[in-house]
Amino acid sequence: MDSPVKDVTPVATATAAEPRGVPVRDKAPGGRLGPVALVVTSGLSVQFGAAVAVLLMPRAGALGVVTLRLVLAAVVLLAVCRPRVRGYGRADWGTIVAFGTAMAGMNVLIYQSSSRIPLGAAVTLEVLGPLILSVVASRRWTNLLWAGLALVGVVLLGGGGFDRLDPLGAAFALGAGGMWAAYIVFGARTGRRFPQADGLALAMAFGAVLSLPLGIAEAGDRLLVPSTVALGLAVALMSSVLPYTLELLALRRMPAPTFAILMSLEPAVAALAGFLVLSQALSAADALAIALVIAASIGAVRTTRPKG
Repeated sequence: MDSPVKDVTPVATATAAEPRGVPVRDKAPGGRLGPVALVVTSGLSVQFGAAVAVLLMPRAGALGVVTLRLVLAAVVLLAVCRPRVRGYGRADWGTIVAFGTAMAGMNVLIYQSSSRIPLGAAVTLEVLGPLILSVVASRRWTNLLWAGLALVGVVLLGGGGFDRLDPLGAAFALGAGGMWAAYIVFGARTGRRFPQADGLALAMAFGAVLSLPLGIAEAGDRLLVPSTVALGLAVALMSSVLPYTLELLALRRMPAPTFAILMSLEPAVAALAGFLVLSQALSAADALAIALVIAASIGAVRTTRPKG
């Protein structure tokens, strides 16, 4: 994979002189397919990064992995973006706090879940948050149709076996889904209030601070083992730096309800990552479920009016 640091730079298309509260538009061509490609690439990166994180958990524990991911991602983003901190009001900083809290909560909860239940099942339950958001936020009946179709695929992907999952693992996944919905809402607001990737870098730093005590309590000095730090950096780049930057771009170019429906692609990608990296089974029913989710995502995009 090319260095994710290079993938961060396309966000830096605005100047510091741009007024706060004005959306920073990506000028790249591509119509509707542009933001869709960003979301798909983000999903591939974050789920394969999550699969690597599962392999890292025996070394540092679930909370230790979250801490490594967020802290190292924050260091990379702050070094690359060098965000300015002056000139923002209370509402701007409130958005950063909410966005950072959502990121930290989403990561802590889904890693706690994936340490107890299969990755595909965890993300399948987690994606209910964005799907519910798309239904609540959308004012178009077509979006309800696509959300329903995606939900059918998500449930089918679970194989009807959710009752056999560890209850605490399932609860963590559902909690992560709520945080994911908040991440979408406050991610969109952050993109409107802050130029470039400044808001993402600041929010990531806040989320890292929140997670740090939890990681230290669980893993202690194991977080400082060089090989563990190296794997943690890989997870940070694959699961945070690259995907969150791409998602911030996508949220500037499509409505939040459509973005939320596209998030239903995540269980399909997670199942594929689990199959390729963790040797978790992928059945014919899984393939049908993935097809339904992809069809719903395509339908949602084709019936969406581009932002602008």
